[in-house]
Amino acid sequence: MAVKIYTKTGDLGKTSLIGGTKVSKSDIRIETYGTIDELNSWIGLVAHHSSEDHSKNILKKIQDRLFTIGSSLACDPEKEQKLKIPDLKEEDITLLEREIDKMNEKLPEMKHFILPGGHVAVSTTHIARCVCRRAERWCVNMQEQNLFVEPLIIKYLNRLSDYLFVLARYIGHLLQVKEIIWKPRI
Repeated sequence: MAVKIYTKTGDLGKTSLIGGTKVSKSDIRIETYGTIDELNSWIGLVAHHSSEDHSKNILKKIQDRLFTIGSSLACDPEKEQKLKIPDLKEEDITLLEREIDKMNEKLPEMKHFILPGGHVAVSTTHIARCVCRRAERWCVNMQEQNLFVEPLIIKYLNRLSDYLFVLARYIGHLLQVKEIIWKPRI
C-alpha cells in the first residue's frame, strides 16, 4: 500500500519542524527553508540545461548540500543535538571556490556589469543565483532575530551565489553566447 502524501495536518496553517515542534506556516524558519527548497528546484533546472557532465555532477552535489541545509533549518534547534541531521562542512565551500576558480580561468575578464540573458540556460542560472541570495538574506534575518542558523550555512549560500554567477557566465561561454553588457542610461 502506498503512503499518502497528504496528511491534512497543515490545513489550519500549522506545520511541524523536525523534532515535532508546531509552528505557523508563515514562520520565518519555514520561509527560509522553503526558499532553500525553491533554490534546489532551480538548481535542478540549471543542471537540466547544462551540457557539461562535470557541471551536472557539481550541481548534484550542491542539491545534496541544499537538502542538508534545509534539514538543518527545518529542525527545532533545541532538539537538533538528539537527531541525526547531516552537517555542512568547510570542504563544501572549498569545492565551490575551486570550481569558481577553474571556470574563471576559461572566461574573459569581466570589465562591465552584465545583464542576465542571451540563452535560457544562462537566464535560468541567474534566477537560481537570485533565489540563492534571497535564501541567504532569510538566513541572515533569522540570525538577526536571534534564531539559530549554523554560520557555515550563510557562508555556503554566499559562496554558492558567487558560483552560480560564474556558472552563468561559463555556460554562456560554452554555448558561445555573447554577454549582454549593461549600458546605463545617461
